[in-house]
Amino acid sequence: MTHWIIAPIVLPAMLAPFIVLAARYHVGIQRVFSVAGVLALIGISAGLAWQVSDGSVIYYRLGDWAAPFGIVVVGDRLSTLMILLTSVLALFVLLHAIGADWDRRGRHFHALFQFQLMGILGAFLTGDLFNLFVFFEVLLIASYGLMIHAGGNARLRAGVQYVLFNLIGSTLFLFALGSIYAETGTLNMADLAQRVALIGPEETVGIRVAAVLLLLVFAIKAALVPLHFWLPSSYAEAPAPVAALFAIMTKVGAYAIIRVYTLIFPPDLDVTAGLFDLWLLPAALVSLAIGMIGVLAAQRLDRLVAYSIIGSMGMVLVSIALFTPEGIAAALYYIVHSTLAGAVLFLVVDLVRTGRGSVELTTQPPMAGTALTAGLFFLAAIAMAGLPPLSGFLGKLLVLDAAYGTDLMTWIWAIVLGSSLVSILGFARAGSVLFWKAHSVAPTEEEESTKDGDDGGDEDEPDAGAPSRLAYAATGGLLALLVAHTVFAGQVHGYTIDMAAQLFAPDSYISTVLDTPGKLSAPKEGN
Repeated sequence: MTHWIIAPIVLPAMLAPFIVLAARYHVGIQRVFSVAGVLALIGISAGLAWQVSDGSVIYYRLGDWAAPFGIVVVGDRLSTLMILLTSVLALFVLLHAIGADWDRRGRHFHALFQFQLMGILGAFLTGDLFNLFVFFEVLLIASYGLMIHAGGNARLRAGVQYVLFNLIGSTLFLFALGSIYAETGTLNMADLAQRVALIGPEETVGIRVAAVLLLLVFAIKAALVPLHFWLPSSYAEAPAPVAALFAIMTKVGAYAIIRVYTLIFPPDLDVTAGLFDLWLLPAALVSLAIGMIGVLAAQRLDRLVAYSIIGSMGMVLVSIALFTPEGIAAALYYIVHSTLAGAVLFLVVDLVRTGRGSVELTTQPPMAGTALTAGLFFLAAIAMAGLPPLSGFLGKLLVLDAAYGTDLMTWIWAIVLGSSLVSILGFARAGSVLFWKAHSVAPTEEEESTKDGDDGGDEDEPDAGAPSRLAYAATGGLLALLVAHTVFAGQVHGYTIDMAAQLFAPDSYISTVLDTPGKLSAPKEGN
């Protein structure tokens, strides 16, 4: 048992109230502690990822109560990769928010940011389903506060829609947990893996209903069509650095599907027969198509990026729905890529808004910092559209290769390639309007009214000005990570292959968590 595995949850949970109580009126102090906390998270996450890189599983028992009786936090290759990705993303997002002064436009930004990290990291590390629900609620509350940061009617409406839709998911989650506990008497994932396997074919009705409900809940979190309606407005109206952090939140849903359905409901069980090939795969293909059509049809840059997130999640879920080691490995590689690419695009949206005063896809005068902003947008669009040589192209090749020889290979290849073409056209259209067709003529009255928020845009869009150097540096840093993800694609994919193999052979995870023979730890001397 190692204490370090609980640190990514405890650290932001302690920092957030400290910032509220001790530094609520001192933004400079808040920035120092928030950045220092995220740097510490990166160091801890990197150390944990290195510790489990050999395939070992580490855990921490709260109160030293052995599973399944107590709360357990577990780290393996998958969970440590996700917390490292989240921590690195959080650093660049935080630097951009500081550089753009977003943390000064409302109250408690840094405290909410830390609570958001606590919820996300806890969801990746928890070893039981009930605490997965708890961390979902923590990140939901914190994300709502961040979403409406700096106020505005449009932002508030989008936030209410976001909360209501996710509360429906939370209700379904509770129903699923109740069904699972009624059928098995436990919610610990490792213990569930053993007990579900013992359920006879004639007694699977209750647990199958729970499995379907769980998939619906995770599909809501992953913005899978037709459960995606909350995402476009929520992400488009949120402050751009907040939306960039939200790029990892849809991956929480994908992570939950991978974790639960490889550990508790593996593919050889009758309980989940047909869930992936008959329901998840078609829905994922539709999500991919609708997301990229939305990219082509968007009238605002922020909505274009939001729809690209839906499309990228469709790609991830297509690969997951294949439910093979090759498919999961490809999905994990693409998860890292799409998280970084989506975050870069949202930060570019903020650069455009700062330099142009509006994110409407209409012809307007040249923006401040056009050349650098255009270069960042160009590279990020190439990555998200899946053009060579960046990691989006390699990720799509891995997905296509994983789908080769399957029954729906023709459909998968056609929709993936077709949606790539549509996304290229959408990003090319947006880039040409923003940067190529910009002219020195003053905008029309109609454009002015649209810029002022008459069509649902931000009500606090600032006057045009040059973005800060720190905002550019943070965006460029994330883009550099995308380049590194491309350069070291072989090593990263090899690691995801090992990760997928570990997921499909969960015996070491189960035996480590349950600490066979599974009795409570003996009390230590002197206690």
